[in-house]
Amino acid sequence: MYRKIQLILLILFSFSTLLPAQYLLKESTRKPSKIDHMPKHKVADMRRIPQDPAYYAKQIKPWPKARQKRADGLFNRKYFKPWHLKKLDIPMKDFGWEVRFVTKNRIYTEKGKQIPASIYKKWIENANYKHKNARRYKAITTERTNVRALPTSTPFYLDPHRVGEGFPFNYNQNSALHMNVPVFVSHFSKDGKWAFVRASYAFGWVKVHDIAFVDNKFIRTFRNGKYAMTVKDDLRLYNEKGKEVSFVKLGTLFPMAKDGKHYLAAKRDRNGKAQIEKVSVANSKTIAKKPLPFTAKNVARVAKEFYNEPYGWGGGYGCRDCSATTRDFLGVFGIFLRRNSSKQAKDGQSIPIKNMPKQAKKKKIIREADPFRSLLYVPGHIVLYLGEYKGEPVVMHTYWGIRKKDGSKLITGRTIITSTEPGKERKDTKESSRLINTLKTIVKF
Repeated sequence: MYRKIQLILLILFSFSTLLPAQYLLKESTRKPSKIDHMPKHKVADMRRIPQDPAYYAKQIKPWPKARQKRADGLFNRKYFKPWHLKKLDIPMKDFGWEVRFVTKNRIYTEKGKQIPASIYKKWIENANYKHKNARRYKAITTERTNVRALPTSTPFYLDPHRVGEGFPFNYNQNSALHMNVPVFVSHFSKDGKWAFVRASYAFGWVKVHDIAFVDNKFIRTFRNGKYAMTVKDDLRLYNEKGKEVSFVKLGTLFPMAKDGKHYLAAKRDRNGKAQIEKVSVANSKTIAKKPLPFTAKNVARVAKEFYNEPYGWGGGYGCRDCSATTRDFLGVFGIFLRRNSSKQAKDGQSIPIKNMPKQAKKKKIIREADPFRSLLYVPGHIVLYLGEYKGEPVVMHTYWGIRKKDGSKLITGRTIITSTEPGKERKDTKESSRLINTLKTIVKF
């Protein structure tokens, strides 16, 4: 009898070790940091015009399902493109910008101390650029990771004493990648701690332990044609032991499992190879099949997730800058955008509005732009068009601040809803620098 019990326990133990461990995706919050202590001034727009995206959502125009499906198919092709690369395809004018930046400018610590050439030359040497394209590996991010300009975690700034420089404008914070993002690995840093990667919307240095190397079997399983995206911000993913795996932002892609109940995530094993992990979701409303239908209810619900988030340059501190906000919002609906505003302005149909009189420009925006599906672009900044309020175009944007007559800025430092003339009631703001006067194009999808 004792031996029979031992045999049964052995069988049960063996079976349990074969069962796949499961990740759990749960609602959470972003960890507080110094990004939360930036100045956050208010302007009249933020009190006088509706601040709930639902007010404007009723103005959306129908988006034919066939067009949305085509856009989503293009999104998927661009998202997985890094796995098809044979070598880096970064234009020469973009590749190596960080080396030119630190060698042509004086760079500083956050406290204003100049960083000597002896330091940044070590970073450049560690970048090992002579071995560009030496590895050519296919990999995937296994957690949310920062993309650095150079292979170091050390931040660097232009002179913090200058207006518009210093914290949070860390020029080593190139971008941030969600987990489950396919990447092409060109080569590694000399110290072996960093990988130079090209993802679908950004490139730069990520920590090696934040990626895992994929083979054809993994790719076939992961790229299954059925995908979902998180539609709730600031989630967290935990393993079967309750240990945090990754912070998860809205706009993170998860392939759907065959059972229709679970999702798939990439996991790094002890050898650095990618494994598939099943994901359970604590609240089914935090994730949705992609593309999410473009309805008034959906655009309002998703847009509200971004409202009031602190301005995070390059995705730093778990936040977003202007282009990360537009990218993650539109991605849920199947529209692919690249990393920065200048690239995003070329990702859709461009309608010029530069040099138009103010009132004519406003009328054209209202007439031509599609609420929640069009962007407005000025070099250095991009915004999501929401619709109109009392004849004025209204936008949602992650806005650092409004230019004042003395050259300084009135810092708003977060994602806000305003007219195209935020701060116009203030006598100290600069008329020529107002958003409406600088907007260059409407970008339609």
